[in-house]
Amino acid sequence: MSEKNIEVVAALIWENGKFFACQRPENKARGGLWEFVGGKVEKGESKEAALIRECREELGVLIAVDNVFMDVTHPYPDITVHLTLFNARFTGEEPKMLEHQAFMWVKPEEADAAIFCPADVEILSEIKRRFANNEAE
Repeated sequence: MSEKNIEVVAALIWENGKFFACQRPENKARGGLWEFVGGKVEKGESKEAALIRECREELGVLIAVDNVFMDVTHPYPDITVHLTLFNARFTGEEPKMLEHQAFMWVKPEEADAAIFCPADVEILSEIKRRFANNEAE
């Protein structure tokens, strides 16, 4: 079985000391788990352009993409994901559930209450380390 490597981008969006998280649809890989909004980078696409496109497709929103918060590489049984998480912000519209089954705003110190995708665990540890019991931004 050949290992498939994919480039994935996601957005770390803050509002009032909480970050935005989405729940994956049950019928997809890792269904029901929570994640940061984002998706695969298409061939010839910049990471920033991919993130803007994914947020438009999945939430019906436009975002402003800032600097990279961190990146991680995580092997799943079926794929290896290289995930780049960008600081980003919504630019006006309210998010809509076009792809996910739920979304929520999460305080860093309460992140353990939701089960996130394994690739996000290291990111959540860093968010908690930097922002727990503090105001983000």
